Amino acid sequence: MIRFKITIGLITTGEQPMSKTLTRIIGATALAATLGFASLSTPSVAQDNPGNKTSVEAANEGKELYEQICQACHMPDAKGGAGAGTGVPALAGNAKLADKTFAVSTVWNGRGGMPRFAGMLTEAQVAAVLTYVRGHFNAYPDPITTAEATKIANGVPVRDCATCGH
Repeated sequence: MIRFKITIGLITTGEQPMSKTLTRIIGATALAATLGFASLSTPSVAQDNPGNKTSVEAANEGKELYEQICQACHMPDAKGGAGAGTGVPALAGNAKLADKTFAVSTVWNGRGGMPRFAGMLTEAQVAAVLTYVRGHFNAYPDPITTAEATKIANGVPVRDCATCGH
């Protein structure tokens, strides 16, 4: 068992201090591992289809995922990190999230200091959390479907001609 000692501005393992950003990443990963995603294992879709969850139910799941995993680094208001966490980008008002391929591939593969969530989240969970983030903190109300998330996770870009100008 690893024990952490909290001091002002730093967290130490008793030997070497770690930055707050690294600590947040470790905390988010530990939280995800602790939760085991047992309550999140039921796949859902981010669209209304017969027999599937409604978009409202998927959005609620997306909100829960955001609160349990993402907000540890991106903050409850999704405005990103401050102080030692200034490298954590804001999700609120983020124009890059208009591109579904960018959004899914970033969550799936990680980027910069953000860990990859492939293998930790299902494509349905990625779709749900990104649909929540894009709709709640941004003005992108069109959902990311599980099918789109699966294609993107497998390296097939999704082109949305309404936003890309294609």
